[in-house]
Amino acid sequence: EAEILMIFSGPDAYIRPVAWRGSEMMGISAQANTIHVAIAVWEWPSYFSAEAKMKGIRLTLSDWRRPSPDSAPVHAKAAGLYMICTLAKHKAEAAGYQDALMYDYRGYVAEATGANVFIAIDGQLHTPTADCFLNGLTRQTAIELARRNGIEVIERHIQPDELAKATEVFLTGTAAEITPVGEIGPHRFTPGQICKTVMDAYSAEVRK
Repeated sequence: EAEILMIFSGPDAYIRPVAWRGSEMMGISAQANTIHVAIAVWEWPSYFSAEAKMKGIRLTLSDWRRPSPDSAPVHAKAAGLYMICTLAKHKAEAAGYQDALMYDYRGYVAEATGANVFIAIDGQLHTPTADCFLNGLTRQTAIELARRNGIEVIERHIQPDELAKATEVFLTGTAAEITPVGEIGPHRFTPGQICKTVMDAYSAEVRK
């Protein structure tokens, strides 16, 4: 029932609402606990450096997979679901990468540790069907902006070996915004016109 609201008036900010159960009782059952809500707002420039964005960030392949819908509340932005993302990202950073690409429980391409992924093949944009991970708001915006700019967007299941056919790849997220990818495991990509079109359209949309 406690609410905290921090106000930030700068041009680039991140808003994070968090809801959690109180400590009146400990255990799996916590039905009598008070629900608390906090809303934090703080300055947040680009998630990745400008230099990294220009050449595309480097992703390794994660050992962890996104869980199936019948094993976790996969469409919720729940703190517990980020544990494997943290483990994957820490391992990636320790190996010199900026992030990791995760497959889903079936072995399809899913997402990065905190951002959705888009893949350009033959002039079309392909993005994994969000059936076992978050359908991010930035993902939805990127789809709309790409289509508005005449780029065909296809939502489908993507096999890992299809990365070999990709010419451009980028990530989308509230923090990542539109971030080009230059490398995923053994695959290399060159950020090009599709990445630039979506990046420019997104920047114009959110910084009017």
